[in-house]
Amino acid sequence: MPPSDLATAAQQGVVVTCANPGTRYASEHERITQLAYARRLAALKGYADRGPYDPSARYPGHVYFVPAGTLRAQEAAALGIRGPQDLFGGVVPHGFVATKAITHPLLEPDAAALPGWNTAFHGQLGDAVLAGYSAFSLDDALRAGMRLLAGGPVRIKQVRASGGLGQWVARDAAELKRRLEAVDPAEVLSHGIVLEENLDQVRTFSVGQVQVGAMTASYFGSQRLTRNNHGDEVYGGSDLTVSRGDFGALLALQIEPQIRHAIEQARRYDAAVKGCFSGFFASRINYDVLVGRDESGRDRSGVLEQSWRVGGATGPELAALDAFRNQPGCERICATGFEIFGECPEPPPDAVVYFRGEDPRVGRLTKYTLVEPHVDAR
Repeated sequence: MPPSDLATAAQQGVVVTCANPGTRYASEHERITQLAYARRLAALKGYADRGPYDPSARYPGHVYFVPAGTLRAQEAAALGIRGPQDLFGGVVPHGFVATKAITHPLLEPDAAALPGWNTAFHGQLGDAVLAGYSAFSLDDALRAGMRLLAGGPVRIKQVRASGGLGQWVARDAAELKRRLEAVDPAEVLSHGIVLEENLDQVRTFSVGQVQVGAMTASYFGSQRLTRNNHGDEVYGGSDLTVSRGDFGALLALQIEPQIRHAIEQARRYDAAVKGCFSGFFASRINYDVLVGRDESGRDRSGVLEQSWRVGGATGPELAALDAFRNQPGCERICATGFEIFGECPEPPPDAVVYFRGEDPRVGRLTKYTLVEPHVDAR
C-alpha cells in the first residue's frame, strides 16, 4: 500500500494484535499466524496494520483488536473494547465461560462451582449437548464419571486444552480412577474438568459466524484430524461452506438433515450464552458439534465446545469474507484450511499461507487456506 494510502487508512483506524493479559503465546506459530490474520483484517476494514499492541502508543482513529484468546470483561474494558465492533473475537464476564467447563451441568445443584456459575444456562440447552458433567473437585469428578459409566465409556477432558489434546477415555471404574489420579487437583479446583459420554464413528462439524464491519458470514463445515510431530492425533484443518448473512441465511441453503440439526444445536447454544451471561459479546463465534453413536448404537450429537477467538477455522473465514467483498454477487463459497505437520510440498500458488516453518515447540508446520475458484451465486 502506498504511503499516502497507509496514512489515510490509519486515520480511519488501526488493527493490532495482543496476547491475553498475564499470558504468553503457547507456540511461536500461533503468534505469527495471529499477525497474519490481523493483516487480512486490516485489508478487509481498510485500516492500517500496526502489529502488536503498544499500550504506550497513541493510535489514530479506531483501534480494532485481534486478541490471542477470549477476553474477560475487565481485560476488554482496560483496552477500551466496548462491543463486537472493537475486536475479532469475544468477551466473557467470567473466565470459565470461555472454557469447556461451561457446556455441562454440575453433578448436583450444591456441588462445588466457580463464582458466576449459572444453572439456568444448562436448562436452556436441552439436547444441544451430549450427556456429561462439569466438576470442580476430583471427588465430584469421580462420582460424575461413575454415573456416566453406567451408559458406556466416559471421555475425560481438560477444560483449557485445545486441538484435541488433554483428553482420555475411561472404559471402566479402574481406568476412570487411574486417569483422575493423574490430574492436578489445583487445576480442577481453579478451572474444572469435564466428563462426557464417549461416542464412536464420529464426525465433528464446525458451525460459526463472523462479523467484520458491515459484513456478516455464517458457515458449517467438517474438521479433519492429523498426526502432529509427536504422533498425537490433532486438528488438521476445516472444510467450510460459507454463506453471506446470519444463521437464517445458512439454514436457507439445501443441506443434509444431519448438518441442519448441528446448526440448530449450535444456534441454541449461542442463544443460551447470550441470554444467561450478561456482558457477553462476540464478533467471531465457532461451535464444534460432534455427531456419532453411543455404546448402544444410537445416533447422538451435541455441541462439544465453543470458541470466541481466532482459531483453526479463521483462515477460511477471512478468505470467505474477502471473496464476498470482492464479488458482491457471491452468496456462498467453499473455503478450506490446512494444518500439515512435518515436511510437505509447497502450497499451491493461489493459497494464502499463514505459517510455514519450524516452530520451536511443535516442530515443522505449514498452515494455509484455499478458496474454490468457482463460487455459487444465487
